[in-house]
Amino acid sequence: MIETISRYGFKALVQSPAGGAVSEAFTEKAAREAENFHRQLPGYRPTRLVRLSRLARAWGVGDIFVKDESTRFDLKAFKVLGGSYAVARLMCRKLGIPPEEVDFTLLVSEEAKLRMGRVTFATATDGNHGRGVAWAAEQLGQRAVIYMPRGSARSRVENIRGHGATVEVTDCNYDDTVRLAYRQARENGWHVVQDTAWEGYEEVPVWIMQGYMTLCVEAVDQMAAAGRAPTHVFVQAGVGAFPGAVVGYLANRFREKPPKFICVEPTNAACIFASAAAGDGRPHAVTGELRTIMAGLACGEPNPIAWNILRDFSSGFVSCEDFAAANGMRILGNPLPGDAAVEAGESGAVGIGVLDLLANNPDFSGLREKLEIGPGSSILSFNTEGATDPGNYREIVWHGKCPSPWHAGAATAFEL
Repeated sequence: MIETISRYGFKALVQSPAGGAVSEAFTEKAAREAENFHRQLPGYRPTRLVRLSRLARAWGVGDIFVKDESTRFDLKAFKVLGGSYAVARLMCRKLGIPPEEVDFTLLVSEEAKLRMGRVTFATATDGNHGRGVAWAAEQLGQRAVIYMPRGSARSRVENIRGHGATVEVTDCNYDDTVRLAYRQARENGWHVVQDTAWEGYEEVPVWIMQGYMTLCVEAVDQMAAAGRAPTHVFVQAGVGAFPGAVVGYLANRFREKPPKFICVEPTNAACIFASAAAGDGRPHAVTGELRTIMAGLACGEPNPIAWNILRDFSSGFVSCEDFAAANGMRILGNPLPGDAAVEAGESGAVGIGVLDLLANNPDFSGLREKLEIGPGSSILSFNTEGATDPGNYREIVWHGKCPSPWHAGAATAFEL
C-alpha cells in the first residue's frame, strides 16, 4: 500500500517483508574478511556510534544511534570502505593471492609493482565514491581516473584531485556518466570500480558492497556494547549498493528477528521507491535531471543485486523532499543539551530528517504506527558523509537553505 502525504511531497510504501535466504556474499564471515583488510589500512580506526539519548526521549522512542562516518580515514565519508576493498580484490586477482589472505604490505611492495605494473582504476562518482577509489589508488601506488556528472561541487572535484587522480567533469547526469566511464575504461584497458551493476558486470559491485559491511560490523558491535540491538534501521539509497549491504548483512546477523529496514531517497531520484511501487519485483529506473541537494543519492538506475535484497527485506520505502535532509543536518549539528553534535552532509542526514517527521508531525502518525516506531524502538541511522561541500553545508545549517514547511513546536518540548 502506498501512503502519500502530498502536502510535503512525501511518499511512503509499507510492506511485510518476504524475507528468505540472503546471499552468502553478506554473511558474518564475508564481513569480517572485509573488516580485516580495512584494519590494515593506514589511519584505520572505527568511527564513533553517537547515542542521542536526549533526542530519543524528546521524540518518544527508546534509543537513537547514529553511525558517524564523517571522520572515516579523514575523507569525510564511508565510501572509501567499498572502493578500497574492491581495488584490493582486483589487485589480489592480478597477483594470484586468495583475498582472505590479503596483506596490505604486500600490495604496496616493490615485488607487487613489478609483477603487476601500473594499474589504472576508473569510476564515475558524485564525489564520495570517487574520492575513496582515488585515495585507495594513491595508498597502493596506482592510478585513478574519475568521471563526475555536471553540476558536481568544486570542493568535491578538488578533493579527488588532491589524491593524484585525473578528474573529468562531464556534461551528463550521473547514470550517463557511469556509461561514459565504462566506455573509456574498456577503450583504455582500465579496471572499472563502480558501485552499480549491470549484466556482465556484477562481481566488482559485490566486492564494493562487502566493503561497506565494515561499518555495519562496527555499528552493531558498538550497539551491543551499549546493551542494544537495532529494531529499526533508516538507510539512504542512491543506486542501492549501500542499503543493500546494510540490509543484507543485518538480515543475516539477526536472522531470528531482523530489524525493520526503511529505505530513504530524494523525490527526484527515487529509483528504489519506484521499483517497490511498481509491484512487479523488478528494478525500475527514473530519468531526468535528478536534482536534489543530496548529491550522493542522485542516481536514477538501481543496482539490481542490491534491489533484490531491498525488495525482500525492507519494511518501508520513502521518497522525500530536500527539506528533510536539510532538517536532519540542522538537528544533528545543533543537538539537545547532553547529546553530541554530528557534522552531517546532505546525504548523511536524511534518515534523521525523516524520523523527525515520523516522530513529531501528526500527519505522519499513521505511518509511524505501521512501522511500529515507539518507546521500545532502538533506531540506527547512518551519517554517511560530513560536510563534503562546505559552502552548501553553511548555506543549509547557518542560513536556512531548504526550510521546513512545518514546525513541530511544542511537539518536541520536554523537561531538560
